[in-house]
Amino acid sequence: MSKLPDLSAEECIRALEKAGFTIARQGKHITMRRDNPRLRVTIPNHRTIKKGTLRSIIRQAGLTVDEFVALL
Repeated sequence: MSKLPDLSAEECIRALEKAGFTIARQGKHITMRRDNPRLRVTIPNHRTIKKGTLRSIIRQAGLTVDEFVALL
């Protein structure tokens, strides 16, 4: 398992867009969705996302940490 880098919300969004997610709505939190398979991910709109929160986002997206890091 690779270490997670420090990421902002924008960097996380770009990686998830490469995985097929699109922004559904935006505010204090950004909701992204993918239709096939149907998944929804919520990302806090912060400058830096905490490691535990980032792991939760990766888990919600149905990815492994290594797959997510490869998308960066």
